[in-house]
Amino acid sequence: MNAPDVACRLCGSHTLIAVLTLGQQPLANQLVDTAGAAVAAKRFPLEVAFCPDCALLQITESVPPQDLFSDYLYFSSFSETMLRHAETIVEQLIRTRQLTAQHRVVEIASNDGYLLQYYRQHNIPVLGIEPAANVAAAARSERDIETLCEFFTADLAKKLAADGLCADVIHANNVLAHVPDLNGFADGLYTLLKPHGVAVIEVPYVKDLMDGCEFDTIYHEHLSYFALTPLNEMFSRHGLSIVDVEHLSMHGGSLRLFVQRKETATPNSSAAELLERERGWGVGEIGTYRAFAERVEASRNDLCALLNRCRAEGKRVAAYGAAAKGSTLLNYYGIGSDTIEFVADRSHHKQGKFMPGTGVPIVGPEALLESKPDYVLLLVWNFAEEVLRQQQTYRDGGGKFILPIPKLRIV
Repeated sequence: MNAPDVACRLCGSHTLIAVLTLGQQPLANQLVDTAGAAVAAKRFPLEVAFCPDCALLQITESVPPQDLFSDYLYFSSFSETMLRHAETIVEQLIRTRQLTAQHRVVEIASNDGYLLQYYRQHNIPVLGIEPAANVAAAARSERDIETLCEFFTADLAKKLAADGLCADVIHANNVLAHVPDLNGFADGLYTLLKPHGVAVIEVPYVKDLMDGCEFDTIYHEHLSYFALTPLNEMFSRHGLSIVDVEHLSMHGGSLRLFVQRKETATPNSSAAELLERERGWGVGEIGTYRAFAERVEASRNDLCALLNRCRAEGKRVAAYGAAAKGSTLLNYYGIGSDTIEFVADRSHHKQGKFMPGTGVPIVGPEALLESKPDYVLLLVWNFAEEVLRQQQTYRDGGGKFILPIPKLRIV
C-alpha cells in the first residue's frame, strides 16, 4: 500500500510504501497537569513508511518542531547511563584528537549540558545548540554551558562560521531522527566543521529496532529511522565521508558515526563492511519491514494477555519511566489508568504530571516502596540495568519488573 502523497525526507521520492500504523497518538513528551487534559490531548496519525529508492524508514506526519521542542521535559542528566556514555566518548576524543584550550567543541541538541560539561572540565571551549528554552536555560544556569536556543540549520551554520565559530569536534547525539530537513542538516555540518574536524553522530540503528521489536521508539519527534545505507548517501551528497562507524548497545542498539569532509577524510573499512552486511539482511527490501510490522502486532497481544492475567488474579501493576517511548507503547496497546496505577520517574520535571493520552499520573520512584505494586512495567527498558539496580530494595521486597522489549519477560 502506498503511503499518502508525501515526499521522502532524504531523496524526495514520492514512492513511499506504508509499513506500520500505530494509530492516532498524542505528542509523546507533552505531559500535562491534569488527567482530563492528558486524556483529551490532541492526537496525530502515526504511520511508518519505507522509501524503496533510498532505504529510509520514516513517519509520514510532520508536527511543527516548535510544538515538539520549545518546552521540553527530557533532561539527559537524570540518567546515570547517559552521563557515563557521554564522559567516555569525551575522554576518548580528547585523547585521540589531542584537544586543548585552542580547540572548540559544538554539540547540536546539547540538552542540559550533560556532555559538554566534560569538555569544560578540561578547559576546552564549548558551544551548545538547543532549541528547548527551558533545557537551554538549565545548561546555562546549572553547568555554565554557553548555549544558543535555536534549531540547527544550514543558515545557522553559515552564521556561526562567519563569526569564526567553526568546530574541531561536533557532537550530534540522537538528534538526526528529529530533523525534518536532513539535507540542510548535512550541509550545515560541512559548513561548521573545520577542514580537519570531525562530527560524531549517534543514531538508533534501524536493524536493532526491527530485531528487538522496538516499535515504541517511534513517535512524532522521531521523523526518520536510520540504517547506514541512507546515511552514507546523505553525507556523500554534501561533501562528507563516514570515516569510521561503531555499533553500540545504547538505546537498544545505535550507530556512532565519525564524519569528516571528503577532502581530508581517510575512511577505514568499517563503513564499507557494514554497508555490505546491510545489503545481506535486506535493507532495501520492503519484505524486511513488513516482517517487523507483524512482530509488533504479536508483541502487543503477548503483553496485553499478561496484564489481563495480572488483573484477573487481583495483582496491582505500576510502570517505571515516563519517557516518550512509554507513551507510544501505552497508547498503541490501549493500556490506561484502569491497568496502570501510576508511572514512577526520577525526573522532578515530570513528577506531578500525567502521561499523554492515558492520564496515568507520574510520581517519584519512592512510590514503589510506599505503594508496593506487585509488578512494574518497565517503559524505559533501554535503561533496564540502571533501573533494576536503583530499585533493588523494591525487588528484595518481592516486587517484580515486566520488561516488554526486546522480549517479554519478568525479572
